Amino acid sequence: MKPDSNISPLAPEFFPQLPEIAGVEAAIGRAGFYKHDRPDLLVIRCAPGTRAAGVFTTNAVGSAPTDWCKQALAATRGAAGGLLVNAGCANSFTGPAGDAACKRSLEAAAEKIGAPVREMLAASTGVIGVVLDDAKIAAALPNMHLAPVRWPDAAAAIMTTDTFAKGAGATCEIDGVKVSIAGIAKGSGMIAPNMATMLAFVFTDAALSAPILKTLLRQETESSFNAITVDGDRSTNDCVLLFATGQAKVPPIPDAKDERLAAFREALSEVLRDLAIQIVRDGEGATKLVAVNVEGAVSDASAKAIARTICESPLVKTAIAGEDANWGRVVMAIGRADQPVRKEMISVRFGDLYAARDGMVSPDYDEAAMSAYMKHAELEISVTVGPGAGRARMFTCDLTKRYVEINGDYRS
Repeated sequence: MKPDSNISPLAPEFFPQLPEIAGVEAAIGRAGFYKHDRPDLLVIRCAPGTRAAGVFTTNAVGSAPTDWCKQALAATRGAAGGLLVNAGCANSFTGPAGDAACKRSLEAAAEKIGAPVREMLAASTGVIGVVLDDAKIAAALPNMHLAPVRWPDAAAAIMTTDTFAKGAGATCEIDGVKVSIAGIAKGSGMIAPNMATMLAFVFTDAALSAPILKTLLRQETESSFNAITVDGDRSTNDCVLLFATGQAKVPPIPDAKDERLAAFREALSEVLRDLAIQIVRDGEGATKLVAVNVEGAVSDASAKAIARTICESPLVKTAIAGEDANWGRVVMAIGRADQPVRKEMISVRFGDLYAARDGMVSPDYDEAAMSAYMKHAELEISVTVGPGAGRARMFTCDLTKRYVEINGDYRS
């Protein structure tokens, strides 16, 4: 993967081997939403009885597919017969025409896979403000053939400005029954909590109800997809969908607090975090992966607000790109987060190296050691802001000239 200069230098060495999920089939094709020849259409068929839950962007504009999914999941109580994903057209801010196009495309896909249209879910990604040309989807579907999921190909079909396909998987047990989890995601720019220009689709063969899936997904999203930021912008189409096919005959689980779900919760959390961090690794123009840790805040929410301010500061991010441990910019970001802090207790650390302690420059500050540390591809910035118990951890990347180039040329 790495020899290709167009691929992020932070990309994993290879696409992981994901477990097969019983009850899931996929078809991949090209509808032609891009000028160049590439797959841009993914159809998933789920076994009858599959249940699903979703977490969606909080962007007030939204999109036709996110609106459809919210309504469908509510109307069917989480029944999911299939999923249609297209890249190259967001079908957002398109009014009634976009809603109608979304419905027609789902009707065509539902007929293709033999699922009720009311149990179909949709996701789109690409340029905002363009009505989806559903005729292209209808024309492509007859040439697409359902088969066991080829996860790398499925992940590649949903990419936009991504430079590598993203996948993660895990296995665990629920009450002695082995279950598998596999997920794919896309995202590179317009990435921020609640949520981002990202799509993620996670599948398990466990037999779990829609309410349980919804609870688990909402909880685990907070420490994964809502704990990353590339540029502080969240898009109109973002969603994470979690499907449970029920093919692994797990004994009945009454609610999400059941202790028998402990291993599954941990495995799901691992998959979601892995996918989320891969998105940051593929941040547009990124050369550095940065973890920001905040402790000593008055609450976890306050700590997260401070961490996000540090992560999204253009001055902090450009300093990281320049391999400059400009800790004064970190202090600035802490102060402008508008959160309660104790100035005399603030400390800033890059890796194990202290830049500031107790509200002033550290007595053992070593510029040469700092400069050497900043050359690493993966960095940790840790700050203490007071005596409180609140803490948070977020991931971001640096801000380079390449980010400007990618977004300046996006539509041209």
